[in-house]
This record gives sequence, C-alpha cells and structure tokens, in this order.
Amino acid sequence: MTVQISCIVEGYGEVEVVPILVRRIAESLYPELEIKTPRPIRVSRDKVVKEGELERGVEFAARRIRGKGAIFILLDSDDDCPAHLASILRRRALKTHGDLPIAVVLAKHEYESWFLAAAQSLRGLRGLKDNIQSPENPETVRDAKGWLSRQMEDHSYRETLDQPKLTARFDLDEARRADSFDMCYRDIVFLLDELRTSIKMTHDA
Repeated sequence: MTVQISCIVEGYGEVEVVPILVRRIAESLYPELEIKTPRPIRVSRDKVVKEGELERGVEFAARRIRGKGAIFILLDSDDDCPAHLASILRRRALKTHGDLPIAVVLAKHEYESWFLAAAQSLRGLRGLKDNIQSPENPETVRDAKGWLSRQMEDHSYRETLDQPKLTARFDLDEARRADSFDMCYRDIVFLLDELRTSIKMTHDA
C-alpha cells in the first residue's frame, strides 16, 4: 500500500529530515505502508506567513503528488504561539486545497527543541556527550542549536549535517513530552489515517 505526502518546510535542514520523520512514524504504526515523499518544498518563514505565498506553496505541493495524497507543512514558531499560527495557516491551506488532507505544525521556537526533549536517546551520537541530560522544560530553551553545540565534544552543531542523523535516532516517545512535537506526531498520524481510509474506500468501491 503506497501513499504520498508532499511537504513544505522552512529550512535547508528540514528538506532532508522531514521525510525521515514522516517515515519513522509511519513505520512504527503502519509498517505495511510505503511512504513516498517528493523532495520537500522550501519556503522561508517570512514568505510563508504572507498572503499568497503559502497558497502558492500548497498548489506546488499538490502538483508534486498530482492531487492524490496529503500535504504536511512544518515551520519554526520563533516568537509566535505554535498552535495559534498553525491554525491560521491550516485554514489558509485548506482554502487552497480543501480536497486534500493537510496538517500544519510549528515547532516551539525551533525544530531542535525536539532533540532536547529526547536528549538521553542521543547520547554519544554526532559527538554529543555520553551523559547528556534533557532540560526540564526543553521548549523554553531559546537557542536549542546553541544548547546542542555546548553538549558536543568535537564540533559545534551543524544543521545540515547533524539534523538528519539526530532525526533518525531520537526517541519519538520521549520527544512527545514537548507539546509541539506531540502535536506533530498526532498530525502525521492523522494524515496517515486519512490516506489509509481513502485507499480502503477506493478498494471497497
């Protein structure tokens, strides 16, 4: 059973890591699914919040999957409330393509805060210290990249090199104690369930 999820992301690192994250969650729940993710579309956060820019990205994402599949949008919240801005952007995206399942997730401050929530599962990986401990409130850390750099013994954190490796290994259950990752996890499951239901209905018709 093959499903397609077209992604829109903000950073260069997320272009590589979001397909990894989607596949990890799918494999843990629905190993029978084959997930196809065309190369994510990168749209800067400054652009995506402007009227018309998100809509163009959604149109492009829909064309990537030929109008069949789902769309997943992942951004950093920076100083905005993740849930509030995600709700606004999802409404705009659905106005553009209400015929497709769409999820919009904003990581609290930045994607790397999810690594902080599951820091113990990353001990010894990519130069991280063997005794690394997760901060008590990982999503309150304003510079998660800097925090990771301070926990590395042989280099500073490099998004395009370290992010994919850490994404492939961080403990998904531990990371869910970060509210924005819990939302991310649940929204990806929502998309997968919608796609599985659609395929079942097509087969039963």
